[in-house]
Amino acid sequence: MSEPLAPVGRISEASSDIMHRTLDSVGRISEASSDMMAPGASPVLVFGGTSDARFICQILDEQRIAYTLSVATAVGESLAGDIGGQIRVGRIDRDEIADWLLRHAVRWVIDASHPYAELLSRNITAACETVGVTLSRYQRRSELNDLEHPLLHKVASLPAACAVAQEYGPRVLLTTGSKELAAWQQGMPGKTLLARVLPTSEVIAECEALGLGVDNIIALRGPFSAEFNAAIYAFCSPDVVITKESGAEGGYLDKVNPALERGIPCVVVVRPQPLVTGPELLQSREDVSRRVTRWLQERKA
Repeated sequence: MSEPLAPVGRISEASSDIMHRTLDSVGRISEASSDMMAPGASPVLVFGGTSDARFICQILDEQRIAYTLSVATAVGESLAGDIGGQIRVGRIDRDEIADWLLRHAVRWVIDASHPYAELLSRNITAACETVGVTLSRYQRRSELNDLEHPLLHKVASLPAACAVAQEYGPRVLLTTGSKELAAWQQGMPGKTLLARVLPTSEVIAECEALGLGVDNIIALRGPFSAEFNAAIYAFCSPDVVITKESGAEGGYLDKVNPALERGIPCVVVVRPQPLVTGPELLQSREDVSRRVTRWLQERKA
């Protein structure tokens, strides 16, 4: 990878009204507003939320393209690793996105947010339309249609998944993350929930606040191999597994196949259809590389 254009930055936003800026000895930037950022410094804005954003940023680094990666939490920041662009940490709504695009003269937005973050993707799309900025959407290729099985249930929503799970035994293994644990609890009263979540203190505290104890929390960071998942199923003996359509990078088939081989039903919440279609829908590393090349050519035109 070529050398980054500038020292790696970290931007933390907490308010649009109060502004503070500090620069420490290692070149980290901390801000409560974007007002003092130099306009035009980051013509590309990448929205992260999964590990996919990291390789997108690495491709931009290789082409020496200045960019900012926007993530909602410190976990998203850690997934980014050692990238050359700045990182903005904090949740952001539609108006704030539009304001950022204008302040920083952003010319291209890449939405690589979590495929189930529907509200964020809608806000990104609306802001780009309002400001007139090109928007690309990165979403992993689906493996949903690669497997059919009598015990594999594909549903469109959390309530639908709960309804299917109610038909099976009491032990439900959730591999859907921590964000909607409260909704899962409400949707499956009387069930014993086993939650596989990220091993961070914040996430563990969320689980404990919902009454989940050491027998209910499986704190690990994936993706996992089929063999590892098989061992987990053997250990916790779930009556049903609930997961999401995570693609090959998220180990979808490696989660589902070992369960089905053991006669454990699987409920898959399918991901929403992307709001971006056509050539701006990117589904592989090669797609991203080609789009970056095309964007550089468009800038020269």
